[in-house]
Amino acid sequence: MNSSTPVGTARKWATLSLCCLAVLVLSVDLTALHLAIPNLISDLRPSGTQILWIADVYGFALAGLLVTMGGIGDRIGRKKLLLIGTAAFAAASAVTAYAASAAMLIAARALLGVAGATIMPSTLSITRNVFTDARERTMAVGIASGVGALGVGLGPIMGGALLDHFWWGSVFLINVPIMAVVLVAGLFVLPESRNPRPGRIDVPSVPLSVAGVLGVVYAVTEAGHIGLFHAKVGIGLMVGVAGLAAFVWRQARLSEPLIDIALFRNAAFSGSVGSNLFAMFALVAQSLVFSQYFQLVLHWSPLRAGLAGLPGGVAAAVGGAVLAAPLIGLVGRARTVALGLTVSAAGFALYALTGTESNYMTLLAAMIPCALGIGVALTVTGDTILASVPKDRAGAASAISETATELGGALGMAVLGSVLTAAYRTHLDLPAGLPAGAGRSVRDSIGSALEVAAALPGRLGAEVTGAARHAFVDGMHAAVFCSAGLAALTGLAALFALRSVPKVIPEHVEEADLLPEAPARIR
Repeated sequence: MNSSTPVGTARKWATLSLCCLAVLVLSVDLTALHLAIPNLISDLRPSGTQILWIADVYGFALAGLLVTMGGIGDRIGRKKLLLIGTAAFAAASAVTAYAASAAMLIAARALLGVAGATIMPSTLSITRNVFTDARERTMAVGIASGVGALGVGLGPIMGGALLDHFWWGSVFLINVPIMAVVLVAGLFVLPESRNPRPGRIDVPSVPLSVAGVLGVVYAVTEAGHIGLFHAKVGIGLMVGVAGLAAFVWRQARLSEPLIDIALFRNAAFSGSVGSNLFAMFALVAQSLVFSQYFQLVLHWSPLRAGLAGLPGGVAAAVGGAVLAAPLIGLVGRARTVALGLTVSAAGFALYALTGTESNYMTLLAAMIPCALGIGVALTVTGDTILASVPKDRAGAASAISETATELGGALGMAVLGSVLTAAYRTHLDLPAGLPAGAGRSVRDSIGSALEVAAALPGRLGAEVTGAARHAFVDGMHAAVFCSAGLAALTGLAALFALRSVPKVIPEHVEEADLLPEAPARIR
């Protein structure tokens, strides 16, 4: 189909269901890995560096190729790219599940990232082309965003249930039948759409975009592991900035760019991309809470921790799928984003009421408004990004949106993780009598502290455990206060950046109505 071909109601919602199923698999796969790492460590015996690459290479490959894949989808067809991606993701999942060595697992995870980069922008751009009614489109984007958030919560639950009965590879093997359903059903259900005047793909732009995005994401991720001033971080940042600068310079001078830089001159587009990035930056604090606080401070099992975090995923889904569209109609897009981020900021601040003892009602009081507000904000900004560009460029716009989300998450993990670690070390009050060399391990992280404490005599071990738990909670409070402030500031910025965006963005517009005249280009 082309951009103007209507799609029947039943087929529209069937298309959305398949897109949501693909997004759900990506979200579940990302969080389920964290639970599988202890088991695969005992099986494959990876080195410390290999463990980091197992955890990070998926995100590196995904982020680095999103821009390229979005442009390819606009040219060859989003349905075609999505189906290729689902088949590749299923195959890479099977290889990952049966990896016989750490090196093989890293390579398989990289392939999963490449496949994921074809899926993420394709699902959003297909949704943009199928739902032409503005209110329906907002609802559809909200549902898709909500399903993604729900998948993050379901990942630990599904992973925990599988790991209780099967080997670590089962958390990846479950992807195969689900992606097979998307592939087979997609052949018959998904409509095809592409840019009718796609132009050629500028080959030199591809490595520039990959080097630029990957360099920045690598630098901020490594900063969280090894510190901001490490040589690897500096080199990665220099490569990333140089790559992005060269990429932007080249796009501005091509007659057929991979991404039209003029998109960023549209206030609705650039303001929404910026809001997405900083909202994801703030949201990482909540994932830090779920991944470490539940298990290392409260001593909950992975399955219990996953179940405890599920209301947050449900709240995000409700915020995106149910509340976003009505709020836009009532107060407009700018105020809806600002309201969502303000509610989220209040939720982050409420996390400061948590302590070293379990009080789940306090956690719920923080978790629900935090996730609800972020769900509303990300739905509105995501919908605005898609609606503010011509449908023919939906793939490129989706890729930019997803790249901002990935970059925001990586920045948040690096910066907020560093804030948490610094506050943990500052507030750590170690008891006297520690063996030589044990203090360094205890100061490194709460995980290392608990390992040291387990090997110490009873009373001393209990004192180290208590000190580490209290210090971690203090560090967590510092991180969530940073997130609360950032969410509030981002909401205030969105109130001004999106103030001129109408409640209903017209569907059938000329590009000249949305994009200012670009400078003269050369071939």
